[in-house]
Amino acid sequence: MIIAKLEPEFMPMAKVIEDYKAAVAKAESQKLIISVERTKGLMAEYPLDIYKEGTGHDEENYAIAERIIKMLLWAKGGFKVYIAGSKYVYDRIADDYRVGGAREFDFNFMARVYERPFEVVYVADVKDAPKENDASSPIGRHLDGCRIGFDAGGSDRKVSAVVNGETVYSEEVVWFPKLQSDPMYHYQGILDAMKTAASHMPRVDAIGVSSAGVYIDNKIMVASLFLKVSDEDFEKHVKNMYLDVAKEIGDVPVEVANDGDVTALAGAMSLEDNNVLGVAMGTSEAAGYVDSDGNITGWLNELAFAPVDFNKGAMVDEWSGDYGCGVKYFSQDAVIKLAPKAGIELDEALSPAEKLKVVQGLMEKDDPRAADVYETIGTYFGYTIAFYSMFYDIKHVLIMGRVTSGKGGAILLDQAQKVLDTEYPELAKKVQLHIPDEKARRVGQSVAAASLPKIG
Repeated sequence: MIIAKLEPEFMPMAKVIEDYKAAVAKAESQKLIISVERTKGLMAEYPLDIYKEGTGHDEENYAIAERIIKMLLWAKGGFKVYIAGSKYVYDRIADDYRVGGAREFDFNFMARVYERPFEVVYVADVKDAPKENDASSPIGRHLDGCRIGFDAGGSDRKVSAVVNGETVYSEEVVWFPKLQSDPMYHYQGILDAMKTAASHMPRVDAIGVSSAGVYIDNKIMVASLFLKVSDEDFEKHVKNMYLDVAKEIGDVPVEVANDGDVTALAGAMSLEDNNVLGVAMGTSEAAGYVDSDGNITGWLNELAFAPVDFNKGAMVDEWSGDYGCGVKYFSQDAVIKLAPKAGIELDEALSPAEKLKVVQGLMEKDDPRAADVYETIGTYFGYTIAFYSMFYDIKHVLIMGRVTSGKGGAILLDQAQKVLDTEYPELAKKVQLHIPDEKARRVGQSVAAASLPKIG
C-alpha cells in the first residue's frame, strides 16, 4: 500500500472493503443486499457477502455496511434504505438514521431533498430485496444562440457570455455567500454577474446555471451557499432564486444543474466521450457523472459527504458531523488541513480561499512542503477513484476547481496515477485521468453551464 505522506493513518475505503471481502471469502458467510430508493421508484442495489451473523463478526459487518449505505445515499440519493438478509445490520442502521441518531444529518437532508420521510426497512429474505432500477436523461451540449453561463462557487462566482459556442466574455468575482444571512446578498451578486454577461452580447437567448447543491425542476432544494440563511428566508427568497433572477434578464429558457454534473458534462464535451466522472475541488468537493449514453443520471452525486477514509479518528466534517468524508480530502479544506503537517504556517486571520492561495504561491516557487501537500491529496485521490469505481462505471476522471490550479494540480494527478498503476493496474488500463488547461479549469464550468438549456 502507498502511504499518504502527510497523513499515514489514512485508511482508503477501497482497501478496507477489498480486505473485508477477501477475509469473508475464507469464512462462513451469508448474503446481504442493500437497496436505496429515490424518486419515481428508481433503485440502487448493492449486494455484499458478509460474515455469517453470530460468528463474532457482527460489528465488522455493520461497520462495512454502514459506510456502503452512506456512499449509496450520497452518490445515488434516496429516502428509503432496504436492508435484506441481516437483522443485526438493520437494527444498527435504523438506530443511526433517526432523530438523535448518529446519521441524523443524512436522515434530515434526504427527507428535505426528496420531500418524503426517511425510512429504513428490513427485508428478511434476500430474494425479496428490491432490484436495481435506474434511468438517465440528456441535458446540455446546446451551443446555438447567445447564452449566459453562470457558475456559483463558495469563494468566487464565474460568468461567461457565449455566442454560438464561442466565449466572448468571462469574469471571476470573489464573494462570500456562505457567510451571509441576507439572501439579497446572493440575489444581487447573481443578478450583477448575469447583467454583466448580458452586456457583452446583442441579446440573451438562454441562461444556464452551475451551482453547488441539490436542484429539482430548477429549484434550490439544498445548497451550502445559503448556509447562514434562515429556513423561513430560504423558502421565501432562495428556493426560486435562479428562476427569479433569470426573469429580470428576460423571458428565456433557464436550466439549473449541480456543479459536479456540469463538470462531468464539460469533460464529456471536450473529450467527445462518455462515462465521465467529474470532480471539482474548490470550496468543497463537487462531483458529477455522465453515463455511457452521454446522459446525466439524476443521481445525487454529493460526494463531499461520501466516505473516503475508514479511519474513525479522521477529521470530522463540521456540517454533517461525520468522519472521513470527501470534503476534507478534495477541497481547499484538505490543503488547509495538511499545510501545518507539512510545516507551512497559515495566518488564522486569512479566509480559507486566501490560505489556499498561500500554499499555491509556495507551490509555484517549487516549495517541497507545498508539493508534499498535493502529493498527499493525490494519494487520497488515487485510492478514492478505486472506491468510486465500485459505484460508477468510469472511463474518464476529470478534475477541476481552484485547488487544481497551477503546479499543484499536476502533482496531484501524477500521484493519483501512480496509486492506480501500482495498486489497481487493471483499473488503470480502463480509466484515464484528465486536467483541463488553466483557463478551462477556472471558467470551464460557466461555459459548460451555458450549454444546459435548449432554445425553443
